[in-house]
Formats: sequence, C-alpha cells, structure tokens
Amino acid sequence: MAVSVVMPALEMAQETGKLVSWLKKEGEQVKKGEMLLEVETDKAVVEIEAAQDGILAGVTAQIGDVVPVGQTIAWLVQPGEQPPAASATPAQTGRQNTQPAAAAPAARTESAAPSAASPRISPKARKLAGEHGVDLKQVTGSGPGGEILADDILKAAAAPAITTHVEPLSSIGRIMAERTTQSWTTVPHFFVTREVDATMLNASRAQLLPPVEQSHKVKLTHTDLIVAAVATALKQHPRMNASWTGDLNVPGFHDGSIRLNADINIALAMAVDNAVVTAVIQHADTASPGDIAVRRRELADRAAANRLQPSDIAGATFTISNLGMFAVDAFTAIIVPPQAGILAVGAITDRVVAVDGKPAVRPMMTLTLSSDHRVVDGARAAAFLNDVVTALQSS
Repeated sequence: MAVSVVMPALEMAQETGKLVSWLKKEGEQVKKGEMLLEVETDKAVVEIEAAQDGILAGVTAQIGDVVPVGQTIAWLVQPGEQPPAASATPAQTGRQNTQPAAAAPAARTESAAPSAASPRISPKARKLAGEHGVDLKQVTGSGPGGEILADDILKAAAAPAITTHVEPLSSIGRIMAERTTQSWTTVPHFFVTREVDATMLNASRAQLLPPVEQSHKVKLTHTDLIVAAVATALKQHPRMNASWTGDLNVPGFHDGSIRLNADINIALAMAVDNAVVTAVIQHADTASPGDIAVRRRELADRAAANRLQPSDIAGATFTISNLGMFAVDAFTAIIVPPQAGILAVGAITDRVVAVDGKPAVRPMMTLTLSSDHRVVDGARAAAFLNDVVTALQSS
C-alpha cells in the first residue's frame, strides 16, 4: 500500500519547511529507516528517514521548494503500484514562476547608440587598454571633460589588482544569521555575570573521570558537569526554563503568555563548518554525568557529520554555549527564542583572587547569563545564576 511522504513538522509552530535535497532518486528502492530527504527549518538542516520500505514515486516537491507542513511531496509505493493521483491544487512553494514572458521585439532607436554622457577615450588610450587588459569602466579620465588619456591607462595598469572573495553562506549559516538577527533585534536581552572558583569542579571531574570512562566508554568533560549543575538549578527556577509565546502561534496561549516547560531539555551550542547548531540533551535533570557525556558525544559526532536528526534539535528549554576550549575568558551569547536564557561559559584559568582576605591563586571561570526580560527579571536571573555557581562549587 502506498504511503505518503509529507513535509514534517520539526519545530513548535512550524508552518513550512524547505526541501534541501532528495537523498534518493525517483524510482529508487528505499528501505525503512534509510535517509530519504533533507529539510531546512529555522534551526538546522535535518535528514528525514523513510517510514517504510518502498519505491520513491510521485515526487511533487523540488529542491528549494518551501512546502506547508503536512503536505504530501512524494509517495513510497510497492512494485507495480502507482502513486495516488496528484491533487488538482498546485503545491504552495517558495519558488517564483520563472516561465519567461513573451518578449517584445527590440526597437532600433537612437538609445542603442553609446550614451553622449559616456567619457571619451583617445585612440592611443584605447589601444593601451587592450594591450594591458585594463577595464575602461574602472578608469577615471583626467583629460578635458573626463576624457581617458594614455597616462590614465598606464596608471591603472600599474596599480595593484584588488580582488574580492565572496564566500557564500551554507544553509545552516544562513539560518544562524537570520535567527540571531531576529533574536537580537526583538528579544530584550540583559546580562548577569559571575566569577566561579572551579576548584571543586576540577576535583569532581578528576574523581568521576575514571569510573565514567570505564562504565560509559566516554571522556567526561567540564561541559557535562556544567549541564548537570544547570539542570539542577533549572528545577528550582522554572521561569528560567520557560518559553516566551507572545510571538508564536501556540494553541492555548495568547500574546504575552509565558509557558512553563515541564521538561528540562538543555541544548549545547556546537560549532560546525561556518555555523553553529544547538543539539539537545533531553531530560538533563534526570541524567547522570556519564549519561550526559554519552549523549553530548553522540550529538557532537552527528553535528560534525551533518547528520543531526529531528529529535536531536527539538524541544530545547535552555541553552549552554561553552567557548572555554578556545581560551575565551568571557563573552555574552544571544538567546535562542523562545527560550528565556542562555549561559555563556568561559575558560578555566588561574587567577589571583582574595581568599579569607589574602591573595591566592585559584582556577577561575566566568559565567555570563543572557536572559529575556519579558520572562525573567534581574532578581530571578541573579538567583538562578547563584544556584548554578553553588552547584558547581559544591560538586
């Protein structure tokens, strides 16, 4: 029996998806679980797997089409079976009608002649331009009325060539650019910063590293312990785990509503080629540091290979961005809507600090919390960050 392939809903309030590529050709045999197509959402490019065995047929969406969620874009049929008849309603896509209109015959007019305003050029200058490969459009004439002279050509030929390299954005890079611009210009950010003594954090990692490596076959990192500490603090501060719904079409919520999320799903910002993606550790508050480490490693591997699945990027309620491995002391991060906050983590470095009124060297780390002022105020953000610091210093 034929099964429809529809544009999936990968995010809350998603209305459309953009088809990036078909990973199988029409008429090709597909097995259940094989990757069938790539879809671009507001957050990432995601591979979608086949729901059953079959032959890809009746493809109606082409690369670049923007298709409403739930609309059938192809079928998986059995041998000898034909896909159901296509709907008479044309697919709603983001492509323009590119069929050229009938061109009117070009009239022969005086406007086809060189413009009288065009600069004059001497015969010698024109000859030199051809010999030296000088573009006359890039030359400013120094003669009467702007006439281009031989000296102008020689100066242009002697000038060093200026080359401009334009690097096109990847799909994920473009999404990141659009999302961060939207967040920065529409979300009222404010920032709270704390210095953290990482002595206990280092000690906890050193203590847990061998058993976690033995039991989970993965290396425990500072990030894993920070995720655990943040998850613990989020349980005590539900507003920091909330979502702003004023800009979303969410059933049951009105403009200006705040949704208190039941689950604590922490996203980690991960660098990929020319972009950053956020992959999610689901139910981080119930996971052990070893479980968090395993999940973080799996997500990092899939992100690096551009193989993140829909479940890997969905449902985040808070984000952590750690640049400590790049020797960054401190930074501020841009919130990922509709989340209420994002925690920026700097490097752990030895610094001279006051301990019991005396100078001492301690491994210090800077945490900067970015918060949405529509969801939390300064006091709530400060209390949350204080509990995160307490959890890290008592690890």
